[in-house]
Amino acid sequence: MLPLQGKKGIILGIANDQSLAWGCAKAFHDQGAELALSYFNGKAKPHVAPLAEKVEAPIFLPLDVTDQEQWDTFFAAIEQQWGEIDFALHSVVFAPKEDLHGRVVDCSSQGFLQAMDISCHSFIRMAKACEPLMTRGGSILAMSYYGAQRVIENYNMMGPVKSALEASVRQMADELGESHIRVNALSAGPIETRAASGLSGFDKLMEQAAAKAPLHQLTTIDDVGAVAAFLVSDAARHITGQIQFVDCGYNIIG
Repeated sequence: MLPLQGKKGIILGIANDQSLAWGCAKAFHDQGAELALSYFNGKAKPHVAPLAEKVEAPIFLPLDVTDQEQWDTFFAAIEQQWGEIDFALHSVVFAPKEDLHGRVVDCSSQGFLQAMDISCHSFIRMAKACEPLMTRGGSILAMSYYGAQRVIENYNMMGPVKSALEASVRQMADELGESHIRVNALSAGPIETRAASGLSGFDKLMEQAAAKAPLHQLTTIDDVGAVAAFLVSDAARHITGQIQFVDCGYNIIG
């Protein structure tokens, strides 16, 4: 029997076949899970629809996390078709370019609040929507980065945003523990995703990570997917409130 056979989960944030969330979706599917996927808008759908077909997702709906109507529709479909879920992965991140590329002290209030709402608070909203669907307990995952804990050149305002995300993971792990719902985050090394392309000097960051990490190589989306699949499995039933690095050991050096 496959490790995730019989489990059902949702994934928010697949943009294309280079997404961290796609690496996770593949791993979940390969290990037997049934998946519900979202896509951001009509422009993104052609990039995500073929991926939904590959993992045979029975639920595939638009979800802009700032749109309450789409939010309600997505989770209503989950409840109607499945009734319950076992895990959920949040891999949604955004910051206005003009604020992301400047100093934190110069970022606008509106830009900071927008980045915090989409990149952090939508994770909290997802957990709240998932709680009544996880009737037998479950696992909730977020995607973070080392810039939440240390200063990373050009990561700028996403540093405090991801710090808030990691603090939310710990707090919600405590709050949801009585319901046997585990909350963790994956902190992947630098990977050339669509989101990462918005950072200045990202190529240099990847070179430095490969040179300094103990394993002297870069992480892949498949590496991240393998760890995500473990964390939502029963084998990780006693792991919660953790920030799990998948970065070839870079965090112990950087």
